[in-house]
Amino acid sequence: MTSISALQQVSISAKAETISTAAPVILTEGLSRVYKMGSTEVHALRGASFAVGQGEMVALMGASGSGKSTLMHLLGCLDTPTSGRYWLEGQGVSALSADQRARLRSRRIGFIFQTFNLLPRLSALDNVALPLLYQHNPKQVRERAARALIRVGLKSRMNHRPTELSGGQRQRVAIARALVADPALILADEPTGNLDSRTGADVLALLKELNGDGRTIVIVTHDAAIARETQRIISMRDGQIIGELEAGDVAD
Repeated sequence: MTSISALQQVSISAKAETISTAAPVILTEGLSRVYKMGSTEVHALRGASFAVGQGEMVALMGASGSGKSTLMHLLGCLDTPTSGRYWLEGQGVSALSADQRARLRSRRIGFIFQTFNLLPRLSALDNVALPLLYQHNPKQVRERAARALIRVGLKSRMNHRPTELSGGQRQRVAIARALVADPALILADEPTGNLDSRTGADVLALLKELNGDGRTIVIVTHDAAIARETQRIISMRDGQIIGELEAGDVAD
């Protein structure tokens, strides 16, 4: 295992809120998140510093309570850190307003959730189109949504509702939705957790294909078998990043 200090080689000016155009897609410095529950403080994340480069496929791996979901929420601009800083494509995120974070999230980050998060009354095409509704005209939106569904192998299922699709097909719709805005970063939270092993393997193979196309993907998982399919694993425990592994070094 490599010491986490090896992840902290990037020199960052104390006052800089942007970095060079050659910056990694993700760069964090000392990210921490403390939740207050009455008089009790819960330290969910403690000083996370790491980087993810363009085109990498990385796993955040740890048991329940390790802080990986908290870190994902910060990376996805769904929450703000108590302390520390975060840059996405060189842009300082930590000090952005809620509206600015929402715009950045909708345009530069795609999400894939364990529970799919599809709207049951909408077709696959309309579910995929949702992230674009306020950014493009309706014709362009549907064309882009259709292309995303074709990319994930669902050309013949565009007009089906989620209840008419298998679990694997629903997750493919969710992946198409994550792709449709052409994001810089895809965050996948336990993307195979609700699928049987064979369907999960198919979904993971699709994510690897997308990574082969140059997509930057971070997978949040507790499963070593899933983590081994990535290029690099950042291990977490008790709210801290404890080290980094090459994917082939992870035991069952």
